[in-house]
Formats: sequence, C-alpha cells, structure tokens
Amino acid sequence: MLRGIGVTMALPWMESMRVWGAEAGATAVNGQAPVRMAVLFSGNGFHKDHWWAKGSGKEMELGKVLEPLLPHREKLLFVKGLYNEEALKGNIHSSQTGNLLSGAPLEAGGGIRSGTSIDQLLAQNYGQTTKVPSLVLGCEKGNPSVHKNYSMIYSSHISWSSPTTPTPLEVYPALAFDRLFRDASSKGDKSVLDAVLEDATSFRKSISTSDQQKLDEYLSSVREVEQRIAGAGKRGELQGWRPTLDKPNIPRPADGIPQDIAEHMRLMCDILVLAFQTDTTRLCTLKLNNDHSSLRFPNLNVDYMIHHLLSHQESDDWLKVNRFFLEQFGYIATKLDGIQEGERSALDNSVLMYCSSMLTGSHDATRLPVAILGKGGGKLETGRVLDYEGKPNRKMCSLYLSLLDKFGLPMNKFGDSTERLSEI
Repeated sequence: MLRGIGVTMALPWMESMRVWGAEAGATAVNGQAPVRMAVLFSGNGFHKDHWWAKGSGKEMELGKVLEPLLPHREKLLFVKGLYNEEALKGNIHSSQTGNLLSGAPLEAGGGIRSGTSIDQLLAQNYGQTTKVPSLVLGCEKGNPSVHKNYSMIYSSHISWSSPTTPTPLEVYPALAFDRLFRDASSKGDKSVLDAVLEDATSFRKSISTSDQQKLDEYLSSVREVEQRIAGAGKRGELQGWRPTLDKPNIPRPADGIPQDIAEHMRLMCDILVLAFQTDTTRLCTLKLNNDHSSLRFPNLNVDYMIHHLLSHQESDDWLKVNRFFLEQFGYIATKLDGIQEGERSALDNSVLMYCSSMLTGSHDATRLPVAILGKGGGKLETGRVLDYEGKPNRKMCSLYLSLLDKFGLPMNKFGDSTERLSEI
C-alpha cells in the first residue's frame, strides 16, 4: 500500500517485497453503490417477554419490542443465541459492553484495555476511500468512573480504534454535522497520486530496478485514468456510481445538546442517513445510550426513573422505552429504503445491526440480542430467523467474520473466533 492524507492505494505484486496478507477487496463495483455498515446500540437489554421473532419473509412475526421493524421484516435478519465468552467474566454492565464489537478480554482494576472493534477494523481498511473513515455518534456522554472493578469507559463506548483507545464519541449533533460537511472540499477531490507522492518516492528507494520500472508504469497508468476521468467530468459524463446527494439537504443543527432526548436521537439518525447518502462515510456507530444508563424519557411520560433502574422492572414503561429505541432503528431503515441507488435502495446496500450487551436487564449476556436490516449489497439473505442456542458455534465474533467477508476483508481470526456462521 502507498499511503497519503486520506488515501490508501494498493500496489501490484513485486518481486522485492514480501506480501503480508490479502488486500482488502473493494465492494463497490463500477456503476454500483458501495456497501455501508451501521451499528446501533442501546444499553441494559430489553423486556424479557417481547424480544423475539419467528417465521420468515412477509409472514415473520415480531415481539412487541421489534414491532417498529414490521415494515422491513423481509429485509430483517434476526439472530438469537450468540454471545461473547469474555463478557461473562465480570457479569456487570461494563464487563459486558466494552468488548461487544470485538470479543476481546477486558482489563479490570480500573485499567483500559479491550480490542479493536469491527467498525474500526473496517474503517482502517475499507473506510479510507471516504472523507470520514467512520462516524461514531452517541446520545449520552461517556462515564469515566469505575464500577465494581471495571472502568465505566467500557459501558460508554462500543467503538475502539485500538485495544487501548475508545474511539472519540460525538454527542453534539452540530459538531457531527460539521465534521461531515464543514470543509469546502474533501480529501478525495485531490489526485490520488498527489496524495501518495511522498510515500511513493520513499518506497521506490527500497525496491529492485525491475520493480521500480513496474512501479513507474503502474503510477503512469493511474495518472492516465485520473486525467480521463477529469476530462469526462468536464463533459458532464457520469463515470460509475455517484451518491444521490452532493451536499446536505437538512440545515445544520443548533449548537449544544438538545434537551429533548427524542429530538437528539432523531437528529443523530438523520446525520447517519445523510452521511451514507452523500458517501461522506460508509461506517457509523450510533450509541443511543450507555449501558448502566442515566437517561430519562419525559417524552414518553417515563421520567420518574433512570433507564438502568427501569431495566429491572419488566414493566409496561420499560416496554415503551424499548420500542422507542427500536423506532429509531426503523426510522433509519425507512429513510434509507426511500433512497434509490440504481436497482437497489440505500437500505439494500447497507448492513444495519442493532444490538445490546445483554438480553434483559438481569444481566443475561449468555444470549445477545441481534437484529440486522439490509441486504449488504445483495450479499445477505434476509427475511429469516437464525437460532444458535445450543449450537457449538455461537460466538458473536463468528458473525463478525461473516460480515467482514461481505466487505471484502476476509480474515482467518477475529476476536475469539476462527469460524464463520455458515448461514450468514
């Protein structure tokens, strides 16, 4: 790879350089929209009687928590019975959340060590072609305290850029919007070769004479293609796929954090959709609240108790809050499904995964709630319920290995798994 600011360019095979592994293949075929991935999270699990799905396709039945997804059940993949073994060691919120997207062991004693999460692994390999490699959003600020020997940073972050670095969480809608659109031009507007020129000059000194010739020929061909594309653009011709929007179609949100939690969540959902629609990023995590959350919900007339305590009640109000969260997931799906990108909708070209770090408020992490919407660019068979309870391979990281394949990033191991879920 040659690297520059905002650019990573794959090189052809060379006799004088060792090959360190398979390169990440691009999923965007010429003329087709790219595949996106978003992970939505809410803490403290769900009502034990109402998180379920059965049947298939148009006949799929959904529990009351999942009813907001009924319009999209033909594009739903409901997965039950998966778990992270490392998350069972502490049996508290922090120890069950910090490795939700990595399956990694967590350091106790107030220290910070987890594992690189699947969204950030994709950002480092697949997300470099967009202005923003990944967008990490939240609706509740992080908690830096320690609870029962585990840092609450774990319960505040699901996205990790490295084992010791939780990815910075943006909770201000205006700042998230600015990150996407404030610059006058994106890094992708510059020549690829100009961006990697310094790295190419340095790299040339370390290879054989025949490889230098091969490199020169390769770079010349890339420059020729760039010039042809630039010329075609001036003639008004479209080359390959282009996003359906080239600038925001909603106003910049007001500064600060909205005091209305419903407004806050809806703004973040709109920003996620806009980021995908403009191809400003292809990877996003949206943490609707923390695990061990202190949010209240006056918009639902449920402001007498914080979310964490409410999760132990299994009441009608708990169900009401559960449905409110899933309504955000359904809202994103509806918006994306209304954006046509050739033969498919933006939802068909996405993988949207909703999850929590426990099935119920009683800390049951032996079976994690997972719901996936979207067809992954035609690579996911949806309208199905997959039950892994009692099966030998039921690791969350097995699911992640399968999803990484859909993004052209096959791996032999991720987290604690070396085996894919063959049904995905």
